[in-house]
Amino acid sequence: MADEIRMLTATALKRAFESGDLSPVEVAATLLDHVQHHDHAINAWCLIDRDTTLAEAGAAEQRYRRGEPRGLLDGIPVAVKDVFLTPMWPTVKGSRTIDPESTLNKRSPAVAALERHGYVPLGKTTTPEFGWKGITDSPLCGPTNNPWNPEKTAGGSSGGSAAAVSACMAPLALGTDAGGSIRIPAAFCGIVGHKPTFGEVPHWPASPFGTLAHAGPMTRTVEDCALMMQVLTEADPRDAQAAPRRNVDYLGALQGDLSGLRIAYSNNLGYVDVDPEIERATAEALAVFRDLGATVVEVDPGFSNPLAAFGHLFYGGAANACRDLGPRKRELMDPALVQVVEKAEKLSMLDYLAAVNERMALSERMAVFHQKYDLLVTPTLPITAFDTNREVPRDWPNTRWPTWTPFTYPFNMTGQPALSVPVGRASDGLPMGLQLVGRRFQDELVLKAGHLFEQARPFTERPDLALAGMEA
Repeated sequence: MADEIRMLTATALKRAFESGDLSPVEVAATLLDHVQHHDHAINAWCLIDRDTTLAEAGAAEQRYRRGEPRGLLDGIPVAVKDVFLTPMWPTVKGSRTIDPESTLNKRSPAVAALERHGYVPLGKTTTPEFGWKGITDSPLCGPTNNPWNPEKTAGGSSGGSAAAVSACMAPLALGTDAGGSIRIPAAFCGIVGHKPTFGEVPHWPASPFGTLAHAGPMTRTVEDCALMMQVLTEADPRDAQAAPRRNVDYLGALQGDLSGLRIAYSNNLGYVDVDPEIERATAEALAVFRDLGATVVEVDPGFSNPLAAFGHLFYGGAANACRDLGPRKRELMDPALVQVVEKAEKLSMLDYLAAVNERMALSERMAVFHQKYDLLVTPTLPITAFDTNREVPRDWPNTRWPTWTPFTYPFNMTGQPALSVPVGRASDGLPMGLQLVGRRFQDELVLKAGHLFEQARPFTERPDLALAGMEA
Protein backbone atom coordinates (compact mmCIF):
# COMPACT_ATOMS: atom_id res chain seq x y z
CA MET A 1 0.00 0.00 0.00
CA ALA A 2 2.86 2.41 0.81
CA ASP A 3 4.29 1.99 -2.70
CA GLU A 4 0.89 2.75 -4.21
CA ILE A 5 0.47 5.87 -2.09
CA ARG A 6 3.88 7.24 -3.09
CA MET A 7 3.09 6.82 -6.78
CA LEU A 8 -0.20 8.73 -6.64
CA THR A 9 -0.39 12.10 -8.34
CA ALA A 10 -1.73 15.14 -6.51
CA THR A 11 -4.91 14.92 -8.58
CA ALA A 12 -5.41 11.29 -7.52
CA LEU A 13 -4.66 12.12 -3.87
CA LYS A 14 -7.25 14.88 -3.93
CA ARG A 15 -9.90 12.42 -5.14
CA ALA A 16 -8.87 9.89 -2.49
CA PHE A 17 -9.14 12.50 0.27
CA GLU A 18 -12.56 13.59 -0.95
CA SER A 19 -13.84 10.01 -1.05
CA GLY A 20 -12.29 9.09 2.29
CA ASP A 21 -10.20 6.30 0.76
CA LEU A 22 -7.04 7.92 2.09
CA SER A 23 -6.25 10.41 4.84
CA PRO A 24 -3.77 13.31 4.60
CA VAL A 25 -2.01 12.03 7.74
CA GLU A 26 -1.55 8.57 6.26
CA VAL A 27 -0.09 10.01 3.06
CA ALA A 28 2.21 12.50 4.81
CA ALA A 29 3.53 9.81 7.17
CA THR A 30 4.15 7.44 4.26
CA LEU A 31 6.16 10.07 2.38
CA LEU A 32 8.13 11.10 5.45
CA ASP A 33 9.06 7.47 6.07
CA HIS A 34 10.18 7.18 2.45
CA VAL A 35 12.39 10.26 2.86
CA GLN A 36 13.89 8.83 6.04
CA HIS A 37 14.75 5.52 4.35
CA HIS A 38 16.17 6.82 1.09
CA ASP A 39 17.27 10.45 1.20
CA HIS A 40 20.69 9.63 2.63
CA ALA A 41 21.73 8.63 -0.91
CA ILE A 42 19.93 11.42 -2.76
CA ASN A 43 20.20 14.42 -0.42
CA ALA A 44 17.13 16.13 -1.85
CA TRP A 45 16.10 17.65 1.49
CA CYS A 46 17.83 20.19 3.70
CA LEU A 47 15.03 20.39 6.28
CA ILE A 48 12.45 17.85 7.44
CA ASP A 49 10.16 18.68 10.37
CA ARG A 50 7.94 15.66 10.93
CA ASP A 51 5.91 17.20 13.75
CA THR A 52 4.93 20.30 11.76
CA THR A 53 4.13 18.29 8.64
CA LEU A 54 1.92 15.81 10.49
CA ALA A 55 0.18 18.60 12.39
CA GLU A 56 -0.72 20.33 9.10
CA ALA A 57 -1.86 17.00 7.65
CA GLY A 58 -4.01 16.42 10.73
CA ALA A 59 -5.67 19.82 10.32
CA ALA A 60 -6.44 18.98 6.67
CA GLU A 61 -7.86 15.62 7.71
CA GLN A 62 -10.24 17.31 10.12
CA ARG A 63 -11.42 19.70 7.41
CA TYR A 64 -12.25 16.76 5.14
CA ARG A 65 -14.15 15.04 7.98
CA ARG A 66 -16.21 18.20 8.44
CA GLY A 67 -16.85 18.36 4.69
CA GLU A 68 -15.02 21.70 4.53
CA PRO A 69 -11.85 21.18 2.45
CA ARG A 70 -9.80 24.31 1.82
CA GLY A 71 -9.13 25.18 -1.80
CA LEU A 72 -7.55 23.02 -4.48
CA LEU A 73 -4.68 21.39 -2.57
CA ASP A 74 -6.04 20.60 0.86
CA GLY A 75 -3.93 17.85 2.39
CA ILE A 76 -1.59 17.58 -0.60
CA PRO A 77 2.10 17.37 0.40
CA VAL A 78 4.42 19.87 -1.31
CA ALA A 79 8.21 20.14 -1.27
CA VAL A 80 9.47 23.73 -1.05
CA LYS A 81 12.80 24.78 -2.55
CA ASP A 82 14.88 26.52 0.09
CA VAL A 83 14.73 29.90 -1.60
CA PHE A 84 11.03 30.43 -0.78
CA LEU A 85 10.26 32.06 2.56
CA THR A 86 8.29 29.82 4.92
CA PRO A 87 7.10 31.35 8.21
CA MET A 88 7.84 28.30 10.38
CA TRP A 89 11.13 27.26 8.79
CA PRO A 90 14.33 29.19 7.98
CA THR A 91 15.28 29.94 4.39
CA VAL A 92 19.06 29.89 3.99
CA LYS A 93 19.42 29.30 0.22
CA GLY A 94 22.24 26.79 0.63
CA SER A 95 24.45 29.46 2.19
CA ARG A 96 26.35 29.80 5.43
CA THR A 97 26.12 33.58 5.09
CA ILE A 98 22.42 33.89 6.00
CA ASP A 99 21.16 34.17 9.57
CA PRO A 100 18.36 31.58 9.72
CA GLU A 101 16.45 33.48 12.41
CA SER A 102 16.21 36.56 10.18
CA THR A 103 14.09 34.67 7.65
CA LEU A 104 11.36 33.35 9.96
CA ASN A 105 7.73 34.57 10.10
CA LYS A 106 7.77 35.57 6.44
CA ARG A 107 6.17 33.86 3.44
CA SER A 108 6.76 34.08 -0.28
CA PRO A 109 3.69 34.65 -2.50
CA ALA A 110 3.86 31.03 -3.71
CA VAL A 111 3.87 29.77 -0.12
CA ALA A 112 1.02 32.11 0.81
CA ALA A 113 -1.03 30.79 -2.12
CA LEU A 114 -0.33 27.19 -1.14
CA GLU A 115 -1.41 27.97 2.44
CA ARG A 116 -4.70 29.42 1.22
CA HIS A 117 -5.34 26.12 -0.54
CA GLY A 118 -4.53 23.91 2.43
CA TYR A 119 -1.22 22.37 1.34
CA VAL A 120 0.84 20.19 3.66
CA PRO A 121 4.46 21.45 3.80
CA LEU A 122 6.77 18.43 3.60
CA GLY A 123 10.08 20.25 4.09
CA LYS A 124 12.67 22.39 2.33
CA THR A 125 14.66 21.06 -0.64
CA THR A 126 18.30 21.64 -1.50
CA THR A 127 19.68 24.33 -3.77
CA PRO A 128 23.15 25.49 -4.75
CA GLU A 129 24.15 28.65 -2.93
CA PHE A 130 21.70 31.40 -3.93
CA GLY A 131 20.52 29.14 -6.78
CA TRP A 132 23.48 30.16 -8.89
CA LYS A 133 24.19 27.11 -11.07
CA GLY A 134 22.74 24.26 -13.10
CA ILE A 135 23.66 21.54 -10.60
CA THR A 136 22.74 21.29 -6.93
CA ASP A 137 25.53 21.34 -4.39
CA SER A 138 26.51 23.86 -1.76
CA PRO A 139 29.02 24.32 1.08
CA LEU A 140 26.08 23.99 3.47
CA CYS A 141 24.27 20.91 2.13
CA GLY A 142 26.64 19.07 -0.21
CA PRO A 143 25.59 17.52 -3.55
CA THR A 144 22.13 16.32 -4.54
CA ASN A 145 22.23 13.08 -6.54
CA ASN A 146 20.01 11.73 -9.28
CA PRO A 147 17.45 9.11 -8.15
CA TRP A 148 18.01 7.17 -11.38
CA ASN A 149 21.73 6.85 -10.59
CA PRO A 150 23.18 8.35 -7.40
CA GLU A 151 26.56 8.78 -9.07
CA LYS A 152 24.99 11.37 -11.41
CA THR A 153 23.78 14.89 -10.71
CA ALA A 154 20.13 15.76 -10.27
CA GLY A 155 20.76 19.05 -12.07
CA GLY A 156 19.93 22.44 -10.62
CA SER A 157 19.32 24.78 -9.24
CA SER A 158 15.97 23.23 -8.26
CA GLY A 159 17.67 19.84 -8.02
CA GLY A 160 16.36 18.98 -4.59
CA SER A 161 12.78 19.56 -5.68
CA ALA A 162 13.27 17.53 -8.87
CA ALA A 163 14.92 14.63 -7.07
CA ALA A 164 12.21 14.57 -4.40
CA VAL A 165 9.41 14.40 -6.99
CA SER A 166 11.27 11.88 -9.14
CA ALA A 167 11.92 9.59 -6.15
CA CYS A 168 8.21 9.75 -5.17
CA MET A 169 9.04 11.58 -1.95
CA ALA A 170 6.60 14.36 -2.89
CA PRO A 171 3.91 14.66 -5.58
CA LEU A 172 4.42 18.41 -5.99
CA ALA A 173 7.34 20.82 -5.53
CA LEU A 174 8.17 24.48 -5.89
CA GLY A 175 11.15 25.52 -8.01
CA THR A 176 12.74 28.64 -9.42
CA ASP A 177 14.28 29.16 -12.85
CA ALA A 178 16.62 31.98 -13.90
CA GLY A 179 18.51 30.08 -16.59
CA GLY A 180 16.89 26.65 -16.66
CA SER A 181 16.76 25.82 -12.96
CA ILE A 182 13.33 24.15 -13.17
CA ARG A 183 13.73 22.56 -16.60
CA ILE A 184 17.31 21.29 -16.21
CA PRO A 185 16.66 19.05 -13.18
CA ALA A 186 13.23 18.12 -14.54
CA ALA A 187 14.89 16.72 -17.67
CA PHE A 188 17.71 15.00 -15.76
CA CYS A 189 15.29 13.43 -13.25
CA GLY A 190 12.46 12.46 -15.61
CA ILE A 191 9.70 14.75 -14.30
CA VAL A 192 7.64 17.70 -15.54
CA GLY A 193 8.84 21.24 -14.91
CA HIS A 194 7.24 24.49 -16.04
CA LYS A 195 8.88 27.90 -16.21
CA PRO A 196 5.89 30.24 -16.45
CA THR A 197 5.79 33.48 -18.37
CA PHE A 198 7.66 36.12 -16.39
CA GLY A 199 5.19 37.83 -14.08
CA GLU A 200 2.58 35.07 -14.28
CA VAL A 201 3.51 33.68 -10.85
CA PRO A 202 4.03 36.45 -8.26
CA HIS A 203 7.46 36.41 -6.64
CA TRP A 204 8.69 38.30 -3.58
CA PRO A 205 11.20 39.45 -2.46
CA ALA A 206 12.42 40.43 -5.90
CA SER A 207 15.13 38.08 -7.14
CA PRO A 208 18.67 39.48 -7.37
CA PHE A 209 18.64 37.91 -10.86
CA GLY A 210 15.94 40.37 -11.88
CA THR A 211 13.57 39.51 -14.69
CA LEU A 212 15.49 36.34 -15.56
CA ALA A 213 13.98 34.69 -12.48
CA HIS A 214 10.70 32.75 -12.53
CA ALA A 215 8.91 30.64 -9.90
CA GLY A 216 6.98 27.57 -10.97
CA PRO A 217 5.76 24.01 -10.42
CA MET A 218 7.60 20.69 -10.60
CA THR A 219 5.45 17.54 -10.77
CA ARG A 220 5.20 14.05 -12.24
CA THR A 221 2.35 14.91 -14.65
CA VAL A 222 1.36 17.95 -16.67
CA GLU A 223 -2.12 17.79 -15.12
CA ASP A 224 -0.57 18.27 -11.68
CA CYS A 225 1.51 21.10 -13.13
CA ALA A 226 -1.69 22.81 -14.31
CA LEU A 227 -3.25 22.23 -10.88
CA MET A 228 -0.34 24.01 -9.21
CA MET A 229 -0.48 26.86 -11.74
CA GLN A 230 -4.14 27.33 -10.82
CA VAL A 231 -2.94 28.11 -7.28
CA LEU A 232 0.42 29.83 -7.81
CA THR A 233 -0.93 32.45 -10.22
CA GLU A 234 -3.22 34.01 -7.64
CA ALA A 235 -2.63 37.73 -7.09
CA ASP A 236 -0.15 39.00 -4.52
CA PRO A 237 0.27 42.78 -4.11
CA ARG A 238 3.91 42.50 -3.03
CA ASP A 239 5.15 41.72 -6.55
CA ALA A 240 5.22 45.04 -8.37
CA GLN A 241 6.34 43.31 -11.59
CA ALA A 242 3.56 40.73 -11.70
CA ALA A 243 1.37 40.84 -14.76
CA PRO A 244 -2.36 41.59 -14.39
CA ARG A 245 -4.21 38.45 -13.30
CA ARG A 246 -5.72 36.59 -16.24
CA ASN A 247 -7.72 34.09 -14.13
CA VAL A 248 -6.93 31.25 -16.52
CA ASP A 249 -8.54 27.86 -15.96
CA TYR A 250 -5.34 25.90 -16.45
CA LEU A 251 -6.99 22.55 -15.80
CA GLY A 252 -9.85 23.25 -18.18
CA ALA A 253 -7.40 24.36 -20.88
CA LEU A 254 -5.86 20.87 -21.04
CA GLN A 255 -8.85 19.48 -22.96
CA GLY A 256 -9.26 19.13 -26.72
CA ASP A 257 -6.74 18.41 -29.44
CA LEU A 258 -4.07 20.36 -31.33
CA SER A 259 -5.97 20.84 -34.60
CA GLY A 260 -4.65 23.86 -36.45
CA LEU A 261 -1.68 24.35 -34.14
CA ARG A 262 1.54 25.38 -35.87
CA ILE A 263 4.65 23.88 -34.28
CA ALA A 264 8.24 24.76 -35.14
CA TYR A 265 10.79 22.06 -34.36
CA SER A 266 14.46 22.87 -33.91
CA ASN A 267 16.81 20.09 -32.86
CA ASN A 268 19.75 22.43 -32.24
CA LEU A 269 18.63 26.10 -32.50
CA GLY A 270 21.15 26.29 -35.34
CA TYR A 271 24.24 26.09 -33.14
CA VAL A 272 23.98 23.33 -30.48
CA ASP A 273 25.74 19.94 -30.54
CA VAL A 274 23.16 17.41 -29.31
CA ASP A 275 23.62 13.83 -28.17
CA PRO A 276 22.32 11.64 -31.05
CA GLU A 277 19.99 9.69 -28.75
CA ILE A 278 18.37 12.88 -27.50
CA GLU A 279 18.10 14.25 -31.03
CA ARG A 280 16.46 11.03 -32.19
CA ALA A 281 14.00 10.93 -29.26
CA THR A 282 13.00 14.54 -29.86
CA ALA A 283 12.49 13.95 -33.57
CA GLU A 284 10.37 10.87 -32.89
CA ALA A 285 8.15 12.89 -30.57
CA LEU A 286 7.03 15.02 -33.50
CA ALA A 287 4.85 12.19 -34.81
CA VAL A 288 2.74 12.49 -31.67
CA PHE A 289 2.02 16.17 -32.32
CA ARG A 290 1.14 15.46 -35.92
CA ASP A 291 -1.22 12.69 -34.83
CA LEU A 292 -2.85 15.19 -32.48
CA GLY A 293 -3.65 17.48 -35.40
CA ALA A 294 -0.73 19.93 -35.37
CA THR A 295 1.32 21.02 -38.35
CA VAL A 296 5.01 20.53 -37.59
CA VAL A 297 7.76 22.33 -39.52
CA GLU A 298 11.48 21.89 -38.94
CA VAL A 299 12.88 25.41 -38.66
CA ASP A 300 15.31 27.29 -36.44
CA PRO A 301 14.14 30.49 -34.75
CA GLY A 302 17.10 32.28 -36.28
CA PHE A 303 19.09 33.76 -33.42
CA SER A 304 22.74 33.26 -32.61
CA ASN A 305 23.86 31.91 -29.25
CA PRO A 306 23.18 34.63 -26.63
CA LEU A 307 25.54 33.03 -24.11
CA ALA A 308 27.74 36.08 -23.52
CA ALA A 309 24.78 38.39 -22.97
CA PHE A 310 23.13 35.87 -20.67
CA GLY A 311 26.37 35.58 -18.71
CA HIS A 312 26.48 39.32 -18.11
CA LEU A 313 22.87 39.36 -16.96
CA PHE A 314 22.98 36.20 -14.85
CA TYR A 315 26.37 36.65 -13.22
CA GLY A 316 25.54 40.31 -12.72
CA GLY A 317 22.57 39.01 -10.73
CA ALA A 318 24.86 36.73 -8.73
CA ALA A 319 27.06 39.72 -7.93
CA ASN A 320 23.92 41.61 -6.92
CA ALA A 321 23.02 38.78 -4.52
CA CYS A 322 26.47 39.09 -2.92
CA ARG A 323 26.88 42.85 -2.99
CA ASP A 324 26.76 43.21 0.80
CA LEU A 325 28.93 40.20 1.60
CA GLY A 326 32.46 41.13 2.61
CA PRO A 327 35.66 39.05 2.48
CA ARG A 328 34.93 37.11 5.68
CA LYS A 329 31.54 35.92 4.51
CA ARG A 330 32.86 35.15 1.06
CA GLU A 331 35.34 32.77 2.65
CA LEU A 332 32.30 30.70 3.70
CA MET A 333 30.88 30.55 0.18
CA ASP A 334 31.14 28.24 -2.83
CA PRO A 335 34.54 29.26 -4.30
CA ALA A 336 33.21 29.00 -7.87
CA LEU A 337 30.40 31.41 -7.02
CA VAL A 338 32.90 33.86 -5.59
CA GLN A 339 34.89 33.59 -8.84
CA VAL A 340 31.95 34.48 -11.09
CA VAL A 341 30.85 37.23 -8.72
CA GLU A 342 34.30 38.86 -8.72
CA LYS A 343 34.39 38.66 -12.51
CA ALA A 344 30.91 40.18 -12.83
CA GLU A 345 31.84 43.00 -10.45
CA LYS A 346 34.29 44.21 -13.11
CA LEU A 347 31.55 44.68 -15.72
CA SER A 348 30.84 48.26 -16.70
CA MET A 349 27.38 49.78 -16.89
CA LEU A 350 27.65 49.78 -20.67
CA ASP A 351 28.62 46.10 -20.68
CA TYR A 352 25.45 45.31 -18.79
CA LEU A 353 23.27 47.55 -20.93
CA ALA A 354 24.66 45.96 -24.08
CA ALA A 355 23.45 42.62 -22.72
CA VAL A 356 20.06 44.19 -22.03
CA ASN A 357 19.98 45.38 -25.64
CA GLU A 358 20.70 41.86 -26.90
CA ARG A 359 18.02 40.50 -24.63
CA MET A 360 15.48 42.96 -26.04
CA ALA A 361 16.43 42.06 -29.60
CA LEU A 362 16.05 38.35 -28.81
CA SER A 363 12.63 38.98 -27.28
CA GLU A 364 11.53 40.88 -30.38
CA ARG A 365 12.79 38.13 -32.68
CA MET A 366 10.86 35.47 -30.77
CA ALA A 367 7.73 37.61 -30.72
CA VAL A 368 7.87 37.82 -34.51
CA PHE A 369 8.69 34.11 -34.80
CA HIS A 370 5.57 33.26 -32.81
CA GLN A 371 3.43 35.23 -35.21
CA LYS A 372 4.00 32.29 -37.54
CA TYR A 373 4.40 29.41 -35.08
CA ASP A 374 2.35 28.76 -31.95
CA LEU A 375 5.00 26.61 -30.26
CA LEU A 376 8.70 25.89 -30.55
CA VAL A 377 9.78 22.34 -29.68
CA THR A 378 13.42 21.54 -28.81
CA PRO A 379 15.33 19.12 -26.60
CA THR A 380 15.41 20.43 -23.04
CA LEU A 381 19.12 19.61 -22.76
CA PRO A 382 21.70 18.30 -25.24
CA ILE A 383 23.07 15.72 -22.78
CA THR A 384 21.88 13.37 -20.03
CA ALA A 385 22.97 13.74 -16.42
CA PHE A 386 26.70 13.60 -15.74
CA ASP A 387 28.81 12.82 -12.66
CA THR A 388 27.58 14.36 -9.44
CA ASN A 389 29.33 17.24 -7.68
CA ARG A 390 30.69 18.65 -10.96
CA GLU A 391 29.63 21.94 -12.59
CA VAL A 392 30.27 20.57 -16.09
CA PRO A 393 30.70 17.06 -17.51
CA ARG A 394 34.13 15.47 -17.38
CA ASP A 395 36.37 16.63 -20.27
CA TRP A 396 33.90 19.39 -21.15
CA PRO A 397 35.60 22.20 -23.11
CA ASN A 398 34.23 24.95 -20.82
CA THR A 399 34.20 25.45 -17.07
CA ARG A 400 30.81 27.11 -16.48
CA TRP A 401 27.38 25.45 -16.43
CA PRO A 402 25.48 27.55 -19.03
CA THR A 403 27.58 26.03 -21.81
CA TRP A 404 25.68 22.74 -21.49
CA THR A 405 22.23 24.36 -21.08
CA PRO A 406 21.88 26.17 -24.44
CA PHE A 407 18.18 25.35 -24.87
CA THR A 408 17.02 26.80 -21.56
CA TYR A 409 18.61 30.18 -20.81
CA PRO A 410 17.50 31.98 -24.03
CA PHE A 411 13.90 31.74 -22.87
CA ASN A 412 14.69 33.26 -19.49
CA MET A 413 15.98 36.22 -21.43
CA THR A 414 12.71 36.45 -23.38
CA GLY A 415 10.41 35.69 -20.44
CA GLN A 416 8.45 33.08 -22.41
CA PRO A 417 6.70 30.04 -20.91
CA ALA A 418 8.72 26.85 -21.32
CA LEU A 419 7.76 23.34 -20.24
CA SER A 420 9.98 20.25 -19.96
CA VAL A 421 8.32 16.84 -20.22
CA PRO A 422 10.02 13.42 -20.20
CA VAL A 423 10.61 11.89 -23.63
CA GLY A 424 12.07 8.53 -22.58
CA ARG A 425 15.36 7.18 -21.31
CA ALA A 426 18.69 6.98 -23.09
CA SER A 427 20.84 3.85 -23.32
CA ASP A 428 22.58 4.87 -20.09
CA GLY A 429 19.22 4.54 -18.33
CA LEU A 430 18.93 8.27 -17.65
CA PRO A 431 15.90 10.37 -18.59
CA MET A 432 15.71 12.77 -21.53
CA GLY A 433 13.53 15.88 -21.74
CA LEU A 434 11.47 17.60 -24.44
CA GLN A 435 10.97 21.39 -24.21
CA LEU A 436 7.87 23.23 -25.40
CA VAL A 437 8.15 27.03 -25.66
CA GLY A 438 5.20 29.33 -26.31
CA ARG A 439 4.33 32.98 -26.75
CA ARG A 440 4.40 35.08 -23.62
CA PHE A 441 1.21 34.55 -21.61
CA GLN A 442 0.33 31.40 -23.52
CA ASP A 443 1.17 29.09 -20.62
CA GLU A 444 -2.15 27.30 -20.99
CA LEU A 445 -1.35 26.32 -24.60
CA VAL A 446 2.11 25.07 -23.62
CA LEU A 447 0.60 22.98 -20.84
CA LYS A 448 -2.17 21.67 -23.10
CA ALA A 449 0.32 20.51 -25.73
CA GLY A 450 2.49 18.93 -23.04
CA HIS A 451 -0.50 17.18 -21.48
CA LEU A 452 -1.74 15.74 -24.78
CA PHE A 453 1.79 14.59 -25.63
CA GLU A 454 2.04 12.95 -22.21
CA GLN A 455 -1.30 11.19 -22.68
CA ALA A 456 -0.12 9.78 -26.01
CA ARG A 457 3.41 8.94 -24.77
CA PRO A 458 3.10 8.44 -21.00
CA PHE A 459 6.32 8.25 -18.99
CA THR A 460 5.28 6.23 -15.96
CA GLU A 461 8.63 4.73 -15.00
CA ARG A 462 10.07 5.65 -11.63
CA PRO A 463 13.62 5.04 -10.41
CA ASP A 464 14.14 1.85 -8.45
CA LEU A 465 15.81 3.20 -5.31
CA ALA A 466 16.61 -0.26 -3.99
CA LEU A 467 18.28 -1.21 -7.26
CA ALA A 468 20.29 2.02 -7.12
CA GLY A 469 21.54 1.12 -3.66
CA MET A 470 19.52 3.83 -1.91
CA GLU A 471 18.03 1.78 0.87
CA ALA A 472 18.98 2.73 4.41
